[in-house]
Amino acid sequence: MTDIRLAFAHPEERAEASAGADPRDRISLRDHVVEADIGAFQQERGQTQRLRFNLVVEVRPQPAPLADDVDRILSYDHLTESIQAELAAERLNLLETLAERVAERILAARQAMRVFVRIEKLDRGPGALGVEIVRSRAAVPLRATDADGIEAALHPRVVFLSNAAIAAPDLAARLDALEAGGAPVILTVGPADLPPPATGHGPTQRRIDLLAIEQNAWVLAARDRRCVVVATRTEIDWAMKHRQMIVWAPSKIVLDAVDGPKAPARDAVALALWLAEMLAADGLDVHGDVSVPAGSRVPVTRLPA
Repeated sequence: MTDIRLAFAHPEERAEASAGADPRDRISLRDHVVEADIGAFQQERGQTQRLRFNLVVEVRPQPAPLADDVDRILSYDHLTESIQAELAAERLNLLETLAERVAERILAARQAMRVFVRIEKLDRGPGALGVEIVRSRAAVPLRATDADGIEAALHPRVVFLSNAAIAAPDLAARLDALEAGGAPVILTVGPADLPPPATGHGPTQRRIDLLAIEQNAWVLAARDRRCVVVATRTEIDWAMKHRQMIVWAPSKIVLDAVDGPKAPARDAVALALWLAEMLAADGLDVHGDVSVPAGSRVPVTRLPA
């Protein structure tokens, strides 16, 4: 958004301004003030200061009638309890860390889809000093337990391979280097160089464009046995937990997504970027001379074809 006023508006206005064509319901917590021992400076340690929280949560539409039943909605208590739980867990230096943890706890609720968290320190000067973050349910990382029994978040590496990169003689060496990085690797591709059939009808063309990408995924699978094609989030999560390299077939996840990609299906790099953001990837590597959308929430690295 380009409206400078919105940079300082209440999170509720920001949520409304950034809503899609089919906006979700929202609940909010305004001007919730608590005292906490937080801060990186020595003079902040050992004493409490006031923190002001403003939260907005976009929620999943309720499929069944509410019947005035509080158990069917996301309660305001979940917001305040998330704040209290994270403040009680340990002393923190940064508001940024607190905001991330509050957002992740809120998004653990089934109904929560996107959350705006603004936290301000009220006692550090004549004005309010604070941070604001926006996180979506899709960006909450998958967690897995390692061989030592320690649970940690999994941040995959999403890689887009152009057709030139797929056909390159050094493909195996590139895959070797990706495996050596240690992170789960998810390969993505675009359609083949031949244009797919044109229907002149939006919904059917979208499916054809997605299927064209999946055809090319199978071309990549034929070039290296490590390139296993998967189509569901369950398969992706399993592969990530077992550190297996996979190739994404996008149709099912894209078509089933509640908060799907805004770019057209033929824009395969935008789909790869959307997947990287949905999986909380540590980055997107783009192999090839292709355009990359601006405004990514994950780092994008360009590599030659």
